[in-house]
Amino acid sequence: MFSWTARATRGEKDLLFDPSYYRYMPNSPPTSSPQPPWLRGPIRGIPALLQPVAHALVDADEDTRKALASLTTEQLNRRPGTAASAAYHVQHAMGSLDRLLTYARGESLSAEQLRALAAEKTIHERTFEPERLAAAFSEGVRRAHAQLAATKESELLTVRLVGRAQLPSNTIGLLVHAAEHTARHVGQLMTTAKVVRS
Repeated sequence: MFSWTARATRGEKDLLFDPSYYRYMPNSPPTSSPQPPWLRGPIRGIPALLQPVAHALVDADEDTRKALASLTTEQLNRRPGTAASAAYHVQHAMGSLDRLLTYARGESLSAEQLRALAAEKTIHERTFEPERLAAAFSEGVRRAHAQLAATKESELLTVRLVGRAQLPSNTIGLLVHAAEHTARHVGQLMTTAKVVRS
């Protein structure tokens, strides 16, 4: 069985077994830990094989909240040239995360999710507020963590079908892609934020 403390010193073991060290609650203030999420120890309740997914989403949430806190409403919605706005990257990351998690549960997209997907084409016609968008993103990460906690390791290789074409993937493939796709757009958000602030 995998052990998180196999190479830890005695002091590090004491830290890793402190329940408060595992706690991560989206919508709470960003952690004061100097370490990135993947070096803070396992997140309580998440299966060992899904810890990297959970850590990546924590990282994305913290970076998103930090980036949005630095933007005005005008900057958030501004398109640098013909590039996508910062708001677009957050909205698309949230929508994609929700859709990929749905497929990972073995479900098809609902009518509401399909409407949200279609609405992404007109994101630049709407105006978003930094605080509300940050809260919505954190809520999406909270729901993702709840699903990770409810996922059994025995289900990770279960075949899951994606999209109208019913393309085959599996549970862990979808969860890993959900994390990396979210991280990709958060990176684009951070770059866009720097451009519109300059």
